[in-house]
Amino acid sequence: MKATYGYRGRLVSVRLIQTPEGARELVEHPGAVAVLVRDPFGRVLLVRQSRVGAGGDLWEIPAGTREPGEPPLATAQRELLEETGLQASRWTQLGTIFPTPGYSNERITLFLAQGITGEATGRSEVDEARFFAVPSILSMAREGHGDAKTLAALALAGG
Repeated sequence: MKATYGYRGRLVSVRLIQTPEGARELVEHPGAVAVLVRDPFGRVLLVRQSRVGAGGDLWEIPAGTREPGEPPLATAQRELLEETGLQASRWTQLGTIFPTPGYSNERITLFLAQGITGEATGRSEVDEARFFAVPSILSMAREGHGDAKTLAALALAGG
């Protein structure tokens, strides 16, 4: 396959790829992680962030982009601390998803973080951190305010 870059950015690049079916755009992404945290009552920690693609704020599980050569677990630990002030003593990899495989190679590795210490506060690039009951998260998704990585992590963790 012949490919040329149409755009190279800080976070993503776009390649035009010639396939037997014709030209396709591919958004290249370094990969990301997302972290599911539950409190003793089964509620899930979400952070509120402004998302240009969604046209406003979304509540979603803590997440972030991998640095070059950084293992997914190290990214997850870093992002949880940076976004919420929390740390975890036990980590379980839930799986890996392709959120938009039709046009992007982005992979998000999902983790369950347990043995949480610290106090959940919004930090750095997040506006707020708060625990939500799972039915509230599902309700947000039904109303068009859902986040794919959050829903996938919930499904892989058993709801």
